[in-house]
Amino acid sequence: MATYSDNDHFIVPDENPHSDDDPAFLSETDAASSTQSLTSSVQNYQYENGRRYHAFRQGEYAYPNDEKEQERLDLLHHINLLVLDGELFRAPVDMDGARVLDLGTGTGIWATEVADEYPSAEILGTDLSPIQTNWVPPNCRFEVDDFESEWQYRKPFDFIHCRNLGGSVRDFPLLLTRIKDNLNNGGWVEITDFVAQAFSDDGGLERAPNIVEWCRLLDEASIKFGKQLNVAPSYKRWVIEAGFKDVKEEVYKIPFNPWPKDPKMKEIGRYELPNMVESLESYTMALFTRILGWTPEEIYVFLSKIRKELEDRSIHLYTKFIYVYGQKDEGE
Repeated sequence: MATYSDNDHFIVPDENPHSDDDPAFLSETDAASSTQSLTSSVQNYQYENGRRYHAFRQGEYAYPNDEKEQERLDLLHHINLLVLDGELFRAPVDMDGARVLDLGTGTGIWATEVADEYPSAEILGTDLSPIQTNWVPPNCRFEVDDFESEWQYRKPFDFIHCRNLGGSVRDFPLLLTRIKDNLNNGGWVEITDFVAQAFSDDGGLERAPNIVEWCRLLDEASIKFGKQLNVAPSYKRWVIEAGFKDVKEEVYKIPFNPWPKDPKMKEIGRYELPNMVESLESYTMALFTRILGWTPEEIYVFLSKIRKELEDRSIHLYTKFIYVYGQKDEGE
């Protein structure tokens, strides 16, 4: 693990764990007393086919972390807000003084906004990449961490939030077991993702063969990679099997472009279109070149065909956002 504080700009490598009494302790987890600059190995980013990828645990995440992708992730956050009418999460968590963990925090925008809205809560965001802003509320901080490694948090949380982890987890049942083990009794988990698949209620899939093939190939490549992308439909079952109670699943349609007549759906589609266009290269390049053996040139030709189908408002396609949340039993 490597950890850092937004206020002090420290990287804390994972050798030589120290005691709780160490005044230099900056991390939730066992870390080192020695520090080094943020220009350390975690920022020795990898560059491939014009995109930038993470350095910490290199290769464990197949999608870029550059500014272009960060802008797309923030756009996706806005789409989530539109879907939920401005709400940041669906689980009925008592946020008064709550300890919150945001796994795979990305740009940190969700953690930052939760910290702003609930100043008495303590928010920790973790990610493989230290790409989060330095300008955060005092009750929010970030750590560089791999949530697929052993967890060593000193205190349990009241709420653990996971969003868009499809394609980045080898073993979701194990992850949910760790989440449950690190929640207070009565604590909540919420896991949210898009379904990596296109849907149509009026035969539109027949007019979008390239989108259909893209989704199929992405799933094939991600499975071969060992971290399947299209996993959201399994979240509810996995959360129930992990032993959570009162598990709820909410499913929302997300149009690929502004084709719907309904004003809210049209607005969502207006933002989803650029998200989809920008996601083409983000999701495709590494998986197709590393796993399927495609050349970048072949990918660009394929993506141009997909883009035309995405932008065609006469093709009524949509995906689904799935929100699943459940509670750890009070008596455990």
